[in-house]
Amino acid sequence: MEIKLSTPLTYDKIKDLKAGDSILLSGTLYSARDAAHKRLIELLEVGKELPIDVRDAVIYYVGPTPAKEGQVIGSAGPTTSYRMDDYSPQLLDLGLKAMIGKGARNEAVINSIIKNKAVYLGAIGGAAALISKSIVASEIIAYEDLGAEAIRKMEVKDMPLTVIIDSEGTNLYKVGQEEYLRSINN
Repeated sequence: MEIKLSTPLTYDKIKDLKAGDSILLSGTLYSARDAAHKRLIELLEVGKELPIDVRDAVIYYVGPTPAKEGQVIGSAGPTTSYRMDDYSPQLLDLGLKAMIGKGARNEAVINSIIKNKAVYLGAIGGAAALISKSIVASEIIAYEDLGAEAIRKMEVKDMPLTVIIDSEGTNLYKVGQEEYLRSINN
């Protein structure tokens, strides 16, 4: 069963999600990769306001390719998430509720997910063209000089995702591996 969610993602909307759940996400999200994250944290360090409001927001770790004629966006597959691990706890502390990417997260991020009652969602690597079909609008709103890594405001409809780390810290990469090992040893 797929769970339909729409942004903004409040704790009430995500509290019952469990690692392994399939969701279809609709609404507004922001794109940002490591270069943009670095700039966001630098702004916070000098007491300046961020160009986006991260409270109850979703950040998708993506650097899309240029759109072809008649398309909203080019291929938009997930970036490896550990590249944002140094920056994510500070954004979670400001109210960020979900991050979308691929791959494992470090302990500091997992602890911050639990502390801030957030989630980490996985998009399927290698499915960039398919994922881009769920993006119905996209505009650069900050750091245009970063090219593909600029911050974009995107509207998505039924973006297919999997809960990797739920708000209680259950990690699909860990429990999934344990379940698999139990199944082959029985």
